[in-house]
Amino acid sequence: MKKKLEAWRSELLHHLDAELLPFWLDRLWDEEHGGFLTQWDKDGKDSGVDEKSMLAHFRSIFALSLAALHGHDHDGRCQSLATRGVHFAIEHYWDSKYGGFYWLFDRKNNVVIDQKITYGHSFVIYALATYTLAFGDPIGLEYAERVFDLLQIYVVDTNYGGYWTMLNRDWSLAGTGSGGGDRKTLDIHMHLMEAFTALHQASGKEIHKRKLSEIITQIDEKILHPEYKTGIPMFWGDWSIAPHIKFDIIWGWDRFEGEDGEKEHAMDNTSYGHNAELFWLLTEGLKSAHIPLSQWEPTFRKMLDHSVAYGVDEEYGGVYVEGSLTSSIVHDKAKEFWQQAEFMIGMLDAYLLYGDEKYINAYENVHRFVFDVMINHEVGEWLPLLERDGTPIWAHMSHSWKVNYHTIRAVVLSIDRLNRLIQKQ
Repeated sequence: MKKKLEAWRSELLHHLDAELLPFWLDRLWDEEHGGFLTQWDKDGKDSGVDEKSMLAHFRSIFALSLAALHGHDHDGRCQSLATRGVHFAIEHYWDSKYGGFYWLFDRKNNVVIDQKITYGHSFVIYALATYTLAFGDPIGLEYAERVFDLLQIYVVDTNYGGYWTMLNRDWSLAGTGSGGGDRKTLDIHMHLMEAFTALHQASGKEIHKRKLSEIITQIDEKILHPEYKTGIPMFWGDWSIAPHIKFDIIWGWDRFEGEDGEKEHAMDNTSYGHNAELFWLLTEGLKSAHIPLSQWEPTFRKMLDHSVAYGVDEEYGGVYVEGSLTSSIVHDKAKEFWQQAEFMIGMLDAYLLYGDEKYINAYENVHRFVFDVMINHEVGEWLPLLERDGTPIWAHMSHSWKVNYHTIRAVVLSIDRLNRLIQKQ
C-alpha cells in the first residue's frame, strides 16, 4: 500500500508543479486592464469572452493562497498574484455605497451585473480568510469580516433560519422563482460553512465559531435527507423541499432544460460529488467548532456509502454527476471535473478517519480516471465535462465558472492527505 500511496503522491506533485500551477500563474493577470483573466479554450488560449466574474476572481485568490499555505508557492509567485488580486478587487469590485462585491464585469472591469449573490460572497470570505492565513496580510481578514457582517444583517432568514440565495444590489431579496429570492440551497449553506470554517481559523472569534456551529446544525437538521443522509439541493423559505430549478443568474453551465427551468427528477436528486465534498468540509468545520467527529459517524457512513455504492463507475472509472436521493438510480452518467476533484479529497479523508478499504479503492478509481482521461496534460488543466466513457463533451480549460478552485484544491489537499497516510504506514 505504501508504494501505491507514494506513486499517487508523485503523480499529484508533478501535475501541480509542472502543469496545473504554471497554467494559472502564466495566464491569470490581465496586463491591459488589471484583474484576472479566466477565459481559456481547449488549447489554453484566450477564448476572447468579454467577461470577468467576482466568483472566478476570488476562487483564484483562494487557490493561490491554499497552494502557498501548503508549501507550493513557486518562488513567491502565488503570493504576488494573490496580493494583487485582493487589492484589485477591493479597489474595483467593492460596492462603496451598499457594501459587498458586484457579481459580473466586462474585461475592462465595468459592472455588468450588480446583484449580491450569497454563493459568491461565501467564496469572498473563504478566499480572503485563507489569504490572511497564508500570508498574514490583515486586509484579507478585514474584508472577510465585513462580508460576514453584511450576511448576518441582510441575508439571514430571521423566521426559519438559514440564508437566502439571491439579492439585489441594495441587499433586498431578488424576485421569486427563477429570480432566486425565495429559495435556500444546499450549495449556499455548504459553501458558507467552509467559509465560516476558514474565517474562524483566521480570526479566532467566538461569533464566527458560533455561526459555524449554527450552520452545521442547519445542514444536519434541514438539508440532509432524514434517512439516507444524502444532500437535498433546494428548499423554500420554510425548509420544505422545492423543485431543483435553474436561476436567471447562474454560477455554472447548467445543462438541464425544461418547463420553467425545472430540472428532470427535480424532487429526487442528489449529487454524489456534493455529498463527498460535504462530508470532508463538515469534518473540517466540526474540528474548528470543537464538535467531536464521533457524533457524526452514522451520518457520515450513510452519506459516504451511498456515494461510493451508486456514484462510482466501476466499468469506466470516475464519478457520475447525480442520481436518486434514496436509491441506486443514476440520473446523469456524465463525468464532470468538480465531482472527481471533491471525491478525491473525500475518499482520502474517509480512509484516514475510518480505515475502510472501500474508500481507498474508490479514491484509486477516481485518481486513475482523472490522470488517465480528464487532465489535459499538454495544456495543464482538467477537461470540464466528459461522457461516461471519457469522450469530451466540453473541452475548454476555463471560463467564469470552471476555474482553478476545485482542481488546485483537490491536488493540494490530496497531497496533504497522502502525506498523512504515508506517515501512518
